[in-house]
Amino acid sequence: MNTPLTRPTLALDIGGTKIAAGLVDADGVVLHTNRQPTPRSTDPEEVWAAAERTIADALAAAGGEVSGVGISSAGPISPAEGTISPVNMGAWRGFPVVDRVGAVVPGVPVRLAGDGLCMALGEHWRGAGQGAAFMLGMVVSTGIGGGLVLDGAPYGGRTGNAGHVGHVVVDVNGPPCACGGHGCVEAIASGPNLTAWAREQGWTGTDAKALAEAAAAADPVALRAFGRGAEAIAAMIASVAAVCDLDLVVIGGGVAQAGPVLFDPLHTALRRYVGLDFIAGLRVVRAALGGEAGLVGAAALLRATPS
Repeated sequence: MNTPLTRPTLALDIGGTKIAAGLVDADGVVLHTNRQPTPRSTDPEEVWAAAERTIADALAAAGGEVSGVGISSAGPISPAEGTISPVNMGAWRGFPVVDRVGAVVPGVPVRLAGDGLCMALGEHWRGAGQGAAFMLGMVVSTGIGGGLVLDGAPYGGRTGNAGHVGHVVVDVNGPPCACGGHGCVEAIASGPNLTAWAREQGWTGTDAKALAEAAAAADPVALRAFGRGAEAIAAMIASVAAVCDLDLVVIGGGVAQAGPVLFDPLHTALRRYVGLDFIAGLRVVRAALGGEAGLVGAAALLRATPS
């Protein structure tokens, strides 16, 4: 039997595209993962059933023994209440995820944080953010999330939602956003919105992955779509860097896997927006942990409680 010190942490990563569960050891190494597509359902129990299947798979792989559970979720979240209301998951509004997970995995601590903060924690612990003192971790995917590590420590803010950079307004006359605002960077540069804009311009593909492939093949509409998204992300990064005095931004998520078609125009645009001397040395890099960052960061919640 594993002792409490050798038992892995069960990590749960909840998003609009997929729900993943994994086992993470004390060194931040992912030992096991299981992913399920997030159900496109208005029934909260149907969505929960997918999450429960991933949890059951991870528990079976652990022999039923884990040291605790860390939950990374798209937001907004309420750590104090243990509830989540992901913008891109309409079935869950005020969903009591901590209580539901605790009922399936009783007798161990359960911690909750936003997916952006967990991504930042994962990259800071084991990935591209190691050693950074003031860092923003970003997820660019179905939505755009973010998390802050300030003075080497995770920062959740008053409600646990600090770092919600997807809803920084970058165009005051911009398109409506799922959050209810207008001109948010998510409304311009998330995967579905990149795709929607490209289709409005005559592109005939289906999703952000196909759009990235088209951009890599020099399709002019796809290139313009990524250029437009990169411009919006650069404007947001410059603003957050100035407010938080950042030295590093780490970008992950499905859209970031587009590679140079996103990062080349992003670095070009950033040079135009970063004008203040104290953030002139800001580095923006691609995440190192890929799809495991959220799981590693969720496990890290058992090591440090966000402020």
